[in-house]
Amino acid sequence: MTRERVLVTGGSGFVAGHCVLQSLERGYDVRTTIRSLSREDEIRAVFERAGMRRGNALSFVEADLTRDAGWAEAVEGVDYVLHVASPIHIENVTDENEVITPAREGTLRVLLAARDAGVKRVVLTSAFHAVGFGHGHIDHVFTENDWSPLDGPGVDAYGRSKILAERAAWGFIRAEGGRTELATICPVAIMGPVMGRAVSGANHIVQRILNGELPGYPDMYIPVVDVRDVAAAHVVAMTVPGAAGQRFLVASDEAALAMKEIGAILRERFGDAAKRVPTRSIPDVVVRLAALFKAEFKPVAADLGYVKRVSNEKARRLLGLQPRTPVEAIIASAESMIAKSLVKA
Repeated sequence: MTRERVLVTGGSGFVAGHCVLQSLERGYDVRTTIRSLSREDEIRAVFERAGMRRGNALSFVEADLTRDAGWAEAVEGVDYVLHVASPIHIENVTDENEVITPAREGTLRVLLAARDAGVKRVVLTSAFHAVGFGHGHIDHVFTENDWSPLDGPGVDAYGRSKILAERAAWGFIRAEGGRTELATICPVAIMGPVMGRAVSGANHIVQRILNGELPGYPDMYIPVVDVRDVAAAHVVAMTVPGAAGQRFLVASDEAALAMKEIGAILRERFGDAAKRVPTRSIPDVVVRLAALFKAEFKPVAADLGYVKRVSNEKARRLLGLQPRTPVEAIIASAESMIAKSLVKA
């Protein structure tokens, strides 16, 4: 019997890499896109060091979100697509279309190719940015029914790219999707084991804390999810009948953590490796003043003192999500970066 094939876009990425490994472990043949095939040996070696099984069932194809070339070949003979690739989160862009345009157009490019190839279902990586940002400090538990406003407080170019890309995807499926189904995954801040040398997702927060790059902690609360649970949600959402046409918030069961709590977890667990971890807090007035002059502080200033509550009930019910704790994600993130010398010795 021929095994089903999954295309994972952006295989060199943090979430995509874990999606590749878990898809292989579940018995799928996997094809993944990279922007240049010159990196195939390097990326395959990263997967092998991460414990890849059935490496002979993994193949690579060259494709870029900003160009049409390669996508027809990428989706040929594919049953499911995990569209994880997205433009890198660029800080302080002068033209936010540098982030928004490739995210939106790249998503439509992948969906069009998938539809034309008869792909059964596409699972799109969106983000909590498309759900729970820009609403102000409301007394609310966020669910999949919520959409972030494009111009709300704290919504930056990256957030707008996620909102617009996901909305474009749903619009395409409704109007032109044919028989291809869509599900979207909206994870909160993603932490967990780093595979290669690149640090992405909310692992940057752990890295900066360990490196002592923060003078202290703003009064900011972060809902955390483990990357391995995010990948599992993607893989399950490919085939569960009830997942078609659905959005899924993917989060741990626990409340958002204060940044100072993340620092305390790292100090307690890692001893001398955490010698640079700060202990003091930054007054709100300082953060708000900084936000007047530096764009990267604006999202932080917008959410000072606000604990966002997130429901993962739907992902638990329909996808069988049993998430790890934020502490597990934080520790796995730090352990992997320390082992790879991605933090200061």
